[in-house]
Amino acid sequence: MKVLIIDASARSDGLTARMSKAAGAGARQVGATVEWVSLQELKLERCRMCEPNGWGDCRKKGSCVIDDDFAGLVEKLRGADRFIFATPVYFGDLSESARAFTDRLRRIGVCPDNRAFLGKLPTVCIAVAGGSGGGTPSCMGSLEKALTTPGCFVVDLVPVARRNEAYKTDVLKLAGQALAGEAPDSWPERQGLQR
Repeated sequence: MKVLIIDASARSDGLTARMSKAAGAGARQVGATVEWVSLQELKLERCRMCEPNGWGDCRKKGSCVIDDDFAGLVEKLRGADRFIFATPVYFGDLSESARAFTDRLRRIGVCPDNRAFLGKLPTVCIAVAGGSGGGTPSCMGSLEKALTTPGCFVVDLVPVARRNEAYKTDVLKLAGQALAGEAPDSWPERQGLQR
Protein backbone atom coordinates (compact mmCIF):
# COMPACT_ATOMS: atom_id res chain seq x y z
CA MET A 1 0.00 0.00 0.00
CA LYS A 2 1.50 3.34 -1.09
CA VAL A 3 0.21 6.57 0.48
CA LEU A 4 1.11 9.92 -1.04
CA ILE A 5 0.85 12.98 1.19
CA ILE A 6 0.87 16.42 -0.39
CA ASP A 7 1.30 19.24 2.09
CA ALA A 8 0.55 22.77 0.91
CA SER A 9 1.86 24.65 3.93
CA ALA A 10 4.64 27.21 3.86
CA ARG A 11 6.56 25.62 6.74
CA SER A 12 7.75 22.03 7.02
CA ASP A 13 7.51 22.26 10.83
CA GLY A 14 4.20 24.14 11.13
CA LEU A 15 0.81 22.92 12.30
CA THR A 16 -0.31 21.75 8.85
CA ALA A 17 2.87 19.74 8.37
CA ARG A 18 2.52 18.19 11.83
CA MET A 19 -1.05 17.14 11.04
CA SER A 20 -0.21 15.63 7.65
CA LYS A 21 2.75 13.80 9.19
CA ALA A 22 0.47 12.44 11.95
CA ALA A 23 -1.77 10.93 9.28
CA GLY A 24 1.31 9.48 7.59
CA ALA A 25 2.48 7.97 10.88
CA GLY A 26 -0.88 6.25 11.23
CA ALA A 27 -0.61 4.82 7.71
CA ARG A 28 2.89 3.53 8.46
CA GLN A 29 1.58 1.78 11.59
CA VAL A 30 -0.52 -0.50 9.38
CA GLY A 31 2.37 -1.22 7.01
CA ALA A 32 1.94 1.42 4.29
CA THR A 33 4.80 3.07 2.46
CA VAL A 34 4.38 6.82 2.84
CA GLU A 35 5.82 9.60 0.70
CA TRP A 36 5.46 13.17 1.99
CA VAL A 37 5.75 15.99 -0.55
CA SER A 38 5.81 19.70 0.26
CA LEU A 39 4.40 21.96 -2.46
CA GLN A 40 6.61 24.76 -1.11
CA GLU A 41 9.69 22.80 -2.20
CA LEU A 42 8.43 22.44 -5.76
CA LYS A 43 8.26 24.81 -8.68
CA LEU A 44 4.54 25.03 -9.34
CA GLU A 45 3.01 27.78 -11.44
CA ARG A 46 -0.63 28.75 -11.57
CA CYS A 47 -2.78 27.90 -14.58
CA ARG A 48 -2.21 30.16 -17.60
CA MET A 49 -5.58 29.46 -19.27
CA CYS A 50 -3.63 29.03 -22.51
CA GLU A 51 -6.30 29.66 -25.13
CA PRO A 52 -8.88 32.46 -25.47
CA ASN A 53 -11.58 30.07 -24.22
CA GLY A 54 -9.57 29.50 -21.01
CA TRP A 55 -8.47 25.96 -21.89
CA GLY A 56 -5.60 24.31 -23.78
CA ASP A 57 -3.78 20.98 -23.79
CA CYS A 58 -5.29 20.22 -20.39
CA ARG A 59 -8.71 19.66 -21.94
CA LYS A 60 -7.50 18.20 -25.25
CA LYS A 61 -4.60 16.01 -24.13
CA GLY A 62 -4.94 15.70 -20.36
CA SER A 63 -1.58 17.34 -19.78
CA CYS A 64 -0.27 20.80 -19.00
CA VAL A 65 2.15 22.77 -21.18
CA ILE A 66 3.85 24.47 -18.22
CA ASP A 67 7.33 23.08 -17.65
CA ASP A 68 7.48 22.79 -13.86
CA ASP A 69 7.06 20.08 -11.21
CA PHE A 70 3.34 19.50 -11.83
CA ALA A 71 3.71 16.56 -14.25
CA GLY A 72 6.00 14.72 -11.83
CA LEU A 73 3.52 15.23 -9.02
CA VAL A 74 0.71 13.85 -11.18
CA GLU A 75 2.80 10.74 -11.85
CA LYS A 76 3.25 10.28 -8.10
CA LEU A 77 -0.54 10.46 -7.74
CA ARG A 78 -0.99 7.88 -10.49
CA GLY A 79 1.30 5.52 -8.58
CA ALA A 80 -0.38 5.99 -5.22
CA ASP A 81 -2.97 3.68 -3.66
CA ARG A 82 -4.14 6.31 -1.19
CA PHE A 83 -3.86 10.10 -1.00
CA ILE A 84 -3.72 12.63 1.85
CA PHE A 85 -3.91 16.33 0.98
CA ALA A 86 -3.29 18.99 3.63
CA THR A 87 -3.62 22.74 3.33
CA PRO A 88 -3.53 25.63 5.74
CA VAL A 89 -6.68 27.74 5.72
CA TYR A 90 -6.11 31.22 4.32
CA PHE A 91 -9.08 33.59 4.18
CA GLY A 92 -11.48 30.65 4.55
CA ASP A 93 -9.96 28.79 1.60
CA LEU A 94 -7.01 26.75 0.37
CA SER A 95 -3.48 28.14 0.47
CA GLU A 96 -2.18 29.69 -2.73
CA SER A 97 0.09 26.71 -3.47
CA ALA A 98 -2.79 24.29 -2.85
CA ARG A 99 -5.00 26.30 -5.20
CA ALA A 100 -2.33 26.36 -7.93
CA PHE A 101 -2.02 22.57 -7.73
CA THR A 102 -5.72 21.70 -7.47
CA ASP A 103 -6.75 24.14 -10.22
CA ARG A 104 -4.38 22.47 -12.68
CA LEU A 105 -5.26 18.96 -11.45
CA ARG A 106 -8.96 19.61 -12.11
CA ARG A 107 -8.19 20.89 -15.59
CA ILE A 108 -6.26 17.81 -16.72
CA GLY A 109 -8.87 15.62 -15.02
CA VAL A 110 -11.67 16.78 -17.34
CA CYS A 111 -9.94 15.59 -20.52
CA PRO A 112 -12.13 12.80 -22.00
CA ASP A 113 -9.09 10.47 -22.17
CA ASN A 114 -8.16 11.34 -18.61
CA ARG A 115 -11.57 11.81 -16.97
CA ALA A 116 -11.01 9.49 -14.04
CA PHE A 117 -7.25 9.19 -14.23
CA LEU A 118 -7.07 8.98 -10.47
CA GLY A 119 -9.51 6.09 -10.64
CA LYS A 120 -11.47 6.95 -7.49
CA LEU A 121 -8.33 7.33 -5.38
CA PRO A 122 -9.36 7.14 -1.67
CA THR A 123 -8.41 10.50 -0.20
CA VAL A 124 -8.31 12.22 3.19
CA CYS A 125 -8.38 16.03 3.14
CA ILE A 126 -7.01 18.11 6.00
CA ALA A 127 -7.67 21.85 6.45
CA VAL A 128 -5.66 23.54 9.18
CA ALA A 129 -6.50 26.96 10.62
CA GLY A 130 -3.93 28.69 12.77
CA GLY A 131 -6.43 31.10 14.26
CA SER A 132 -10.05 30.69 15.28
CA GLY A 133 -10.80 27.88 12.87
CA GLY A 134 -13.80 29.76 11.50
CA GLY A 135 -12.63 29.40 7.90
CA THR A 136 -12.28 25.61 7.93
CA PRO A 137 -15.88 24.78 6.85
CA SER A 138 -15.63 26.79 3.64
CA CYS A 139 -12.12 25.45 3.00
CA MET A 140 -13.44 21.89 3.41
CA GLY A 141 -16.05 22.56 0.72
CA SER A 142 -13.37 23.90 -1.62
CA LEU A 143 -11.13 20.89 -0.97
CA GLU A 144 -13.85 18.37 -1.66
CA LYS A 145 -14.91 20.08 -4.87
CA ALA A 146 -11.34 20.53 -6.10
CA LEU A 147 -10.36 16.91 -5.54
CA THR A 148 -13.54 15.06 -6.55
CA THR A 149 -13.55 16.68 -10.00
CA PRO A 150 -10.43 14.81 -11.20
CA GLY A 151 -11.56 11.55 -9.58
CA CYS A 152 -10.49 11.47 -5.94
CA PHE A 153 -12.84 9.56 -3.63
CA VAL A 154 -12.89 11.76 -0.53
CA VAL A 155 -13.39 9.46 2.45
CA ASP A 156 -12.82 12.09 5.13
CA LEU A 157 -12.52 15.84 5.61
CA VAL A 158 -10.64 16.72 8.80
CA PRO A 159 -10.72 20.31 10.07
CA VAL A 160 -8.00 21.32 12.53
CA ALA A 161 -7.46 24.49 14.57
CA ARG A 162 -4.61 25.36 16.89
CA ARG A 163 -6.88 24.91 19.93
CA ASN A 164 -7.65 21.26 19.08
CA GLU A 165 -4.20 20.18 17.85
CA ALA A 166 -3.67 17.62 20.63
CA TYR A 167 -6.67 15.45 19.92
CA LYS A 168 -6.72 16.09 16.15
CA THR A 169 -3.21 14.60 16.05
CA ASP A 170 -4.72 11.38 17.39
CA VAL A 171 -7.69 11.66 15.02
CA LEU A 172 -5.35 12.00 12.03
CA LYS A 173 -3.26 9.00 13.11
CA LEU A 174 -6.49 6.99 13.16
CA ALA A 175 -7.49 8.44 9.77
CA GLY A 176 -4.14 7.39 8.32
CA GLN A 177 -4.56 3.88 9.73
CA ALA A 178 -8.08 3.59 8.34
CA LEU A 179 -7.08 4.98 4.95
CA ALA A 180 -4.18 2.57 4.54
CA GLY A 181 -5.88 -0.41 6.19
CA GLU A 182 -8.62 -2.66 4.90
CA ALA A 183 -11.00 -0.74 2.65
CA PRO A 184 -14.63 -0.60 3.83
CA ASP A 185 -17.29 -2.14 1.59
CA SER A 186 -18.38 1.35 0.51
CA TRP A 187 -15.01 2.19 -1.07
CA PRO A 188 -14.58 1.96 -4.87
CA GLU A 189 -12.15 -0.97 -4.95
CA ARG A 190 -14.54 -3.07 -2.88
CA GLN A 191 -17.31 -2.27 -5.38
CA GLY A 192 -15.23 -3.42 -8.35
CA LEU A 193 -14.29 0.10 -9.44
CA GLN A 194 -10.58 -0.57 -9.76
CA ARG A 195 -8.06 2.09 -10.57
